[in-house]
Formats: sequence, C-alpha cells, structure tokens
Amino acid sequence: MTDISSSTTTKQRPVYRNINIFTDVRTYRLPAAGFVSILHRISGLLMFLLLPFVIWMLDTSLSTEISFDVFKNAFVAGLGPIPGVLVKLVTLALIWGYLHHFIAGVRHLWMDATHSVSKEQGRSSAVLTLSLSVLLTLALGAKLFGLY
Repeated sequence: MTDISSSTTTKQRPVYRNINIFTDVRTYRLPAAGFVSILHRISGLLMFLLLPFVIWMLDTSLSTEISFDVFKNAFVAGLGPIPGVLVKLVTLALIWGYLHHFIAGVRHLWMDATHSVSKEQGRSSAVLTLSLSVLLTLALGAKLFGLY
C-alpha cells in the first residue's frame, strides 16, 4: 500500500505576513481603495485640527463690516507674523480636506446602499474619488489664488 500524501504534490500556498516598515514599505503597492481610505482618515483629522481656524473665519466674516475687512486682509497681508500666502495654503488644505472627505463619504454610502462591493467597482470608485477631489480642489484653489 502506498502513501497518498507522498505520491501527490502539494500546491504551494501563498504566505501572508505583516509588512516590515523598514524594508517592505518602499515596495508595497497599496490599491487605490486603500489609498482613498487612508486619505479619508487624514482629511477627517485635518478638518478636526483646523476647526478653530474655520470657526475664526466664520466669526470674522460674519460679525461686522470691519471684521470682514480683517478677514479679507488676512488673505492678502496675513495675520500678524503669518503671511497671506500661508493663510491661503492652509485654506486650500482645508478645501481639499472637506472635498475629499465628502466625496469619499458619498462613495462609502453608495457602496453600502447598493451592496455593490467588488474589486473593480472599488478601484474605479476610488479613482473617481481621487480625481474629483483633486480637480475640484484645483478649481477652487485657482479661484482662491486669484487666477480667475
């Protein structure tokens, strides 16, 4: 009688392991959906950290005509030692954070509501999310910096 396990060849199974931060991070290819997921978290953190700036902008722009002039001048002359260009860059980061977080949130809601979760749909919706958030940020950034 022959042993069955010795006569058949076993197929090598892939080995899944954690990636090493020092050696594997440079070569690891994150899928588009993973990239959008990480950026969704970063944009949420960015909006949370910039919440005092958002409250200042809202309060300053709506209080009085004089405070509205201070608000407008913050984007031109700056705020004390902070130059106006830096105020515009922080505002641009806030614009990107909001747009990306909103579009990625709509993507997640759509996927949850339609139960359409496949690898290809996840990839295409992630690419659409990235494209829309970057294009809208560029358009609003051009307006912010006075290009049109």
